[in-house]
Amino acid sequence: MDKRPRTLNFKASFSDRRLIFVLSVAAAVFCGCRVGPHYSVPSALPQAPPAEYKETTTPPVDAGQWKPAQPQDAMLRGKWWEIYNDSELNDLEDKVNIDNQNIKQYFENYMEARTLIAQARAQLFPTLSVAPGFQRSRSSSNLEHGAVTTTGATGATSGAGSQSTVWSLPLDASWQPDLFGKIRNQIREAQYSAQVSAADLENERLSEQASLATYLFEVRGQDALIDLYKRTVAADQQSLDLTRSLYNTGIDNEVSVVEAENTLENAQASQTNLAVARAQYEHAIAVLIGTNPSTFSIPAKPLDANPPPIPLGMPSQLLERRPDIAAAERQMAAANAQIGVATAAYFPSLNLTGSGGTESSLISQLFDWPSRFWSVGATLPETIFDAGLRRATVNQYVATYNADVASYRQTVLTAVQQVEDSIASLRILSNQMEQQHTAEQSAQKFVDLETARYKNGIDPYIDVVQAQTTLLSDQSTEATLRTEQMTASVQLIQALGGGWDRSDLPTPAQVSSKLSKTDTTIQK
Repeated sequence: MDKRPRTLNFKASFSDRRLIFVLSVAAAVFCGCRVGPHYSVPSALPQAPPAEYKETTTPPVDAGQWKPAQPQDAMLRGKWWEIYNDSELNDLEDKVNIDNQNIKQYFENYMEARTLIAQARAQLFPTLSVAPGFQRSRSSSNLEHGAVTTTGATGATSGAGSQSTVWSLPLDASWQPDLFGKIRNQIREAQYSAQVSAADLENERLSEQASLATYLFEVRGQDALIDLYKRTVAADQQSLDLTRSLYNTGIDNEVSVVEAENTLENAQASQTNLAVARAQYEHAIAVLIGTNPSTFSIPAKPLDANPPPIPLGMPSQLLERRPDIAAAERQMAAANAQIGVATAAYFPSLNLTGSGGTESSLISQLFDWPSRFWSVGATLPETIFDAGLRRATVNQYVATYNADVASYRQTVLTAVQQVEDSIASLRILSNQMEQQHTAEQSAQKFVDLETARYKNGIDPYIDVVQAQTTLLSDQSTEATLRTEQMTASVQLIQALGGGWDRSDLPTPAQVSSKLSKTDTTIQK
């Protein structure tokens, strides 16, 4: 009986070891190669960006109009909404970052993109598998009489109707060295795609934050209009009381009373209608912060703020401040890596395989030395004809890359347009606000004069109604312009990228790091 210890110790012949050594050295040498084009960021614009935005150099029309913060190269960082000095806005924005479901969806998309990096990287390493097995078999009894079979190295025979048992413990290994960088390009593509997903997450976060600020200012704008109509209704009620008093004393006629009643009723109806938009904006805010609209409300607070000075920076900094531009640039890098993956198909691949283990009819002998078996092998497949498939595939990814370049440049142009639009809107709205305020003061004087003339019996009441209508229209326009100013300031901050900076984008190493247990927990 064999008394040697039951340990696995596979040995190969000298020639086999030499072959394995040569293949390993060749794989190590070729693994340093990586085919495909080198990536460099293409130019974003046909010419160098100017030192400042065009709309900031427009001569001021009025001394009171909005102006950007100084110095021009300043930038917003972090919680950009704090520039408004509004505690309620600050609290709501914090809730958006935690409970907004769209942000959570984009975050999980980012987590998914990071797992693809690990999947691609796993291809760099050998695959090992083990398949312990047991087989019990019996041959047919209707075999030819006297027929025997010889099995195993011992020459044991068995006849018709014989039974056999096989215990096995095989270990298989396979490896495809990355000779020409196909797998490394796949890893790079996955890393760049994860960066795209991270930038998309920040772009969505900025969009939700800006929407919240816009909706809150819209709610307060509606509160300002509601407050205006409350004061208008009160003034119209006083006018109605006056006309009734004059009618009752025989000074005025019934037509004036009816006109006063109609003016009051129209003001009341308009005030009621304002609640529709306010309710909708309030519900939209509830959804943004992940709250049931049925249990959420915002206290009334008329908007009376002016847009703060906003640091613009320089146009050249816009490339570093907008997450959508960063996403478009990383998308180009991923497309470039795809070209490398497709180019690697022109070169041969090396497949190394090996297997070994033990096999025995008795489990007690499974780990004995004679029970061992092993094999090693290698193949070097290469396509010699594919009717242009590889060339077409490379051309496909080249076209994809060129399309991404165009998309990147269009994103940059759109970003500059949005900034210029927002600067112009704020500047023009500020000037219009000054003009509208002057018009509102004139309308108030018009009402005062007409009311006095009506009381003195000089003008009919219809003139007072016209003056009141003009005043209400001017006051409504002024309140609406204030809301437009505040929302335009939010749009400018969003166009500038909020408080984001390209340095906030995770590096390839960071997106490749292992996910935490929290990141991989299934939500209930």
